[in-house]
Amino acid sequence: MLGAADTWVVHGFMGDSSRRGHEATSEPDFCRSSWPGWRGRAREWELVAGLLQATKVGRGGVLLVEGRSGVGKSRLLGITATASAKAGLAVAQGTADELTQLIPLAPLTSALGQSGRALPADDRLTVCGPADQRLLLVERLQGPLEQRVAQGPLLLTLDDLHWADPITLLALRSMTRELASYPLVWMLSRTSGSGDDPRLNCLFDVLERDGANRITLEALDERAVTDVITDVLGAAPDPDVLALADIADGNPFLLVDLLEKFNGEGVFQIADGHARMVSARLPHAQAITQERLAELSAPTRHMLQGAGILGRSFSVRDLTEIFGESTSGLLPMLEEAMSAGIVESAGDELTFRHDLLWQAVVGTIPTPIRRALHHNAAEMLLNRGGSAVPAAAHLIHSVGRGDTSALLGLDQAAREVLRSSPQTAADLALRALELSDSTDPDWFGRATTAVDALTVIGRLSQAADLARTALGRAPPRHAPRLRCALAHILLLSGRPEDAISEAESLLAQQDIPDDLRGIAEWTMFWGLTWLNDFRTGRQQAEAVLADREQHTDAAVVGALLLLARFAMVDGRIADSFAHLCEALHITDTGTVEAIQRPYTRLILSLHYRAVRQFDEADIAIQAAEEEIKDLGLTVLAAQPALFRSVLNLGAGRLDDAAAEAQAGKTIAEELGTHGFIRVGLSILAVLALRRGDIDAAVGHIERFQSILAAPEMLFGSVWERWVMAAVAEAQGDIGRAIEVLHTIYTDEEERRWTLLTTPLTAAWMTRLALAAANRPYAQAMVDTAEYLARNNPDFPVFATTFAHARGIFHQDPGALAAAADQPEPWARALVAEDLGVLWAGASGADAPAKAVDSLDQALEGYERIGALWDVARVRARLRALGVRRRHWAQSQRPSFGWDSLTDTERAVAGLIARGMTNRQAAARMFLSPHTVSTHLRRMFGKLDIASRAELARIVAEECPELPKGA
Repeated sequence: MLGAADTWVVHGFMGDSSRRGHEATSEPDFCRSSWPGWRGRAREWELVAGLLQATKVGRGGVLLVEGRSGVGKSRLLGITATASAKAGLAVAQGTADELTQLIPLAPLTSALGQSGRALPADDRLTVCGPADQRLLLVERLQGPLEQRVAQGPLLLTLDDLHWADPITLLALRSMTRELASYPLVWMLSRTSGSGDDPRLNCLFDVLERDGANRITLEALDERAVTDVITDVLGAAPDPDVLALADIADGNPFLLVDLLEKFNGEGVFQIADGHARMVSARLPHAQAITQERLAELSAPTRHMLQGAGILGRSFSVRDLTEIFGESTSGLLPMLEEAMSAGIVESAGDELTFRHDLLWQAVVGTIPTPIRRALHHNAAEMLLNRGGSAVPAAAHLIHSVGRGDTSALLGLDQAAREVLRSSPQTAADLALRALELSDSTDPDWFGRATTAVDALTVIGRLSQAADLARTALGRAPPRHAPRLRCALAHILLLSGRPEDAISEAESLLAQQDIPDDLRGIAEWTMFWGLTWLNDFRTGRQQAEAVLADREQHTDAAVVGALLLLARFAMVDGRIADSFAHLCEALHITDTGTVEAIQRPYTRLILSLHYRAVRQFDEADIAIQAAEEEIKDLGLTVLAAQPALFRSVLNLGAGRLDDAAAEAQAGKTIAEELGTHGFIRVGLSILAVLALRRGDIDAAVGHIERFQSILAAPEMLFGSVWERWVMAAVAEAQGDIGRAIEVLHTIYTDEEERRWTLLTTPLTAAWMTRLALAAANRPYAQAMVDTAEYLARNNPDFPVFATTFAHARGIFHQDPGALAAAADQPEPWARALVAEDLGVLWAGASGADAPAKAVDSLDQALEGYERIGALWDVARVRARLRALGVRRRHWAQSQRPSFGWDSLTDTERAVAGLIARGMTNRQAAARMFLSPHTVSTHLRRMFGKLDIASRAELARIVAEECPELPKGA
């Protein structure tokens, strides 16, 4: 007869401690699919075995496991870990828990042996939101994990992710992508079927789209049930015994529990190798678990109830403290519970043998008693001092309206995790608000914490509503700071008019602190900049600068940024740079809000981009990226990659531009900054158009149009309009293109900003207007280009741009020839094409030859950068002249193979072949690790590989000198 201690459930199967079962599981054979203790899951085990075998050649992967409680998910992870360890793989295991779900990154930190402490609490009532350290915490884990898997294969299992905290889900979404090139196998499990978390659903869906294998464990089929019963009873089941599977509904844990119970009661008769029932008693399977508990002594049942309150796993120390009993006093009860198979040892703690057992124990506790026990557990943890987060998990279950001490505990926990897990902070603060009496003096503090947290996670509408409510109850000394925060929220929400109104309301008050006045002025200036209301803003900005001693650095920087933008739109580039450089000096040496620092450098990079000084722009982006990371400005984390994408596009490095745009879009998706997702999609649409993939461009446009988000502050809306018009033109709908660009054609300031922001807009929009027979629109573009050139003689790029537009408008070959010295390769090719078209329509004996020569130059330029849409168009023009150019001397880069790699990709490959991690390669190349991992994914696709080891082999074969020079 088998007892509870002699059986175990493996991924939906049972096993025993017999010699045969022990040998089968202690030395698993990855090529076998079924043995005692491992039944009915051949397909699932094949997936597991395949992933583990692939680590031998340096490949990793992700396996998602889901199903009802008791179906064998945890055991699958456990047996895989055992098999992996015996096969020589390193193993890390973590589990989420209902009572640790408030602790940021708890499952990952426990698996990787890292500190799970939250960042220090920040009790200040912040103005522009707290520093958001989510990415920093993820980096703290990812860095050591990357170093670890760089040394060899690793299996990392995370169980019960339905209890995972929000930042763990963020980390998994990021880390599975960033470390996909390493021999790292992730196994992630969750219990599904009741109240699934939308965030976890989204994570599993995203990982599956990224290539993860996903298996849903179903009920055991009849053959598997037969094998399990045979393994347990040592005999083949007769039909009446086999019918037990219907009672257990194919749930393996319940089936084994039922078999054990009946076997112990003598319900089965074994004869001639067959098992039959001698009793017709067929209760509900769940009743078996209850009966198992009922057979325990009363003290042991009560001890288990207290343990259940502490969680699926619990420490003996906590148990002794909550009962006020010594360990020796609890020992008999613990021994009885372990002998009955209810709990078992798990490292330094004890754990319920299965979720169903834990749930059954907790389910026996009446609700009032359960709440009281949770309250006692919370008090115990709070009295120890230290973090309040573990206690908060109990407080959530026990706190009642007006429970002052419990609410203060929730307040402390919310402040602790505000910087590290703002989603959790928001949940805690909002729950505390729900239970606060209207007269509670701590209500306002809870509201401000919730406002800060909601702002960080992007729930801006809810943050604004709560801030307004809080303003009605704010103590006089706190109201100005909250109003300032509200103005910032409205600015982030894409509501600059409302933000300006709030800022002006604050500035109208007397005796507000200087720092708040400065931030309010900065918010007002930034809102006016966003609205392009430079006439109003200019007067106020100049007034601040004229009396700067009476204003804070924040206000002065805001004024300078507005004047810089106004000077740029006004066509005074040198003045704009002067304002920006002064603002940068103040941000580096003065006292400004953190949010201001990277904005100054990002705007400076835009200006350098406008005058085609690419190296200087890249340096500014690099500095801004470091500030964003150091200051915890997660809301801006996607910006550097997007800005680099635009630089690469201008330099003709389309693959690199796509990698940066994809990296920026991915970061924005992970963090929920939807406006930056729009920007990334608009850039990808431009790239798709350049490459001739109109369908992909249309798809990107449809996606960004479906995202409800405010246009981002620095750039975005211009790109969206430009690419929509360009695609319309490519589809032959000139009227639609003109309609999209109507505002730019008719508004002088819009035209100037567009010509500065978007490459080659002047020539392209001039040509488009002429194609639509709208010479006034074309003339407006030429006039604007001339204005910029005339007012900025120190920046020759504007003279070149003007010459190009004028050449198109007046059909002047001399002007087009003068525009040939373009700093951008695509622009040079476009000028050559325009000149070729002009010569093709001209008279004269040498005109055809000049046309062919210019078009050949255009074709070569387009082919060199991979602008396939333009290549096809120029080839068509050449064919119209009777010339066919199928194979150019500068051959087009192939789509696959070593020769398909860009210079950047080869540089990354060389560093990886030298054994560098993604982070080390990123630091060497002044890129982000996100971008390096994006390049690796693109390379793996081009080379049809899936590991760094394979990449190193190809590098050694194709370019052995590359690692030496990398």
